[in-house]
Amino acid sequence: MKDSPQSSLIAAIDVGTNSFHMVIASVTDAGMLRIHGRMKDTVRLGSSAGDMKRLSADAMDRGAQALVRFVEEARRHDATVRAIATSAVREALNKDVFVDRVLQETGVHIDVIPGIEEGRLIFLGARNALSFSGKSVLVFDVGGGSTETITGHDGEPVFIHSAKLGHIRLTRKFFPDETITDTQIAECRAWIRGEWQPAFQSHIAHGFDEAVGCSGTVMALAAVILAQQGRRQPESLNGQVFTREEILAGIDLIVSKRSLQQRLALDGIDAKRADVIVAGALIIEQLVKGLGIRSLTISGYSLREGIVFDTVQKAHDITTTHHLSRLRYQSVQHICELYRVNRRHAEHVKHLCVRLFDDLMPLHGMGDREREMLEAAALLHDVGYHIAADQHHKHSEYIIRNCVMPGFTSDETVLIATIARYHRKSHPKRKHPIFAALSPNDQHLVGVLASILRIAEGLDRRQQSIVNSLEARIRDKAIEVNLAAMAEVPDVELWSAERRTGLMEETFDRSVRFTVRRP
Repeated sequence: MKDSPQSSLIAAIDVGTNSFHMVIASVTDAGMLRIHGRMKDTVRLGSSAGDMKRLSADAMDRGAQALVRFVEEARRHDATVRAIATSAVREALNKDVFVDRVLQETGVHIDVIPGIEEGRLIFLGARNALSFSGKSVLVFDVGGGSTETITGHDGEPVFIHSAKLGHIRLTRKFFPDETITDTQIAECRAWIRGEWQPAFQSHIAHGFDEAVGCSGTVMALAAVILAQQGRRQPESLNGQVFTREEILAGIDLIVSKRSLQQRLALDGIDAKRADVIVAGALIIEQLVKGLGIRSLTISGYSLREGIVFDTVQKAHDITTTHHLSRLRYQSVQHICELYRVNRRHAEHVKHLCVRLFDDLMPLHGMGDREREMLEAAALLHDVGYHIAADQHHKHSEYIIRNCVMPGFTSDETVLIATIARYHRKSHPKRKHPIFAALSPNDQHLVGVLASILRIAEGLDRRQQSIVNSLEARIRDKAIEVNLAAMAEVPDVELWSAERRTGLMEETFDRSVRFTVRRP
């Protein structure tokens, strides 16, 4: 994601497995979404051979060409672009090739997000399309590579699950030919039930009163149902309600059309979905039956609209507080509590990090996004003690990389983990596999932020906040750090910090000197 939006218009791009969508929108002072433009391209990014493990050259060509067009349109609107990639990209072993290519051709970095974060953004979009206040709801979105199911209470998600059940994925697995058989349908149904059973138990335990469906597959099913009833499809399906009986009858009709030609001839069918609609319908069927859904409400908003609202909220939080946004802070706080981090020490290291970061801004030129990652790494740098004190910096890296962190992208989580890993011991080296896998820009980012974290950690060596605060001054060949200390001489802290200056001196090509100011 780019820095906080400079334009009031946001171009949110959903880089999906089946289709790419872009909405250009703004959010009014009253919190309402105002649409200024939309674009869609059925790219079929996840249609390459194998189980979603590699993006084919042709698929990447189609994807890059579509994104070039999208970004050109966004720039005609002077909109800030935020692109989010889901199942097809996050599972691809060669995703970095595609992400780097798009960056080179458009100047836009694609944020690859985990399924849990995708679910959160979907829920955020649906919440702003329909009123969830005071309600318990189940929201689902059937995509090409995955299906996200979210249970929420009073407008907040309480359980999010992402399953590798998508209409493209299951079509390739069970329905490779234009004509389908009873055996294939039975095998597909059994597979979906088996994959979803544990998640269904959790959704039922959390409870919900209403079910909400988002995006193309559910809307394609709704169009078939309306056509069979002789009802004209409204301009917007948002808020339309279908009964359990209507949904299952529509699914039965779709599944009864065994050949592609029969499905193409079906009233209301979207021709671009005719080859994958059976798999999509069977996914919805198992949701309805497995969760006991009595009726289904259509949401006109989903992931891309959720991206818009999320971007606006993050920009507001950062501008207002100049620190981690509320959701990100909650994610970090949860991990701190889970792994019993010494919060007093972690918060003090964060305080020293932020001051150093701000004072050194003329040297590193970074902004709010990088500050947020530094804050998160500072708060989490000691989580590795949960495993063992020895090599705890490496344990911290492992834990952070494998944590679910709502509000952060997969790339951001990796960067935070890597920064935390280098808060002590070895400097970042290209022989370290995780560091070597980063782009040159991200390697530089890790070097800058880890150098700050190392010194801040050293300045709270005894974890007693003896160094209250600091002020850094930039000289031609030096960085002078003036420390404000308690009455006690911070000799241990000075000794520790001076041992940790090497990375900062390498990064900024300046010596680092400390002075102490006491009351």
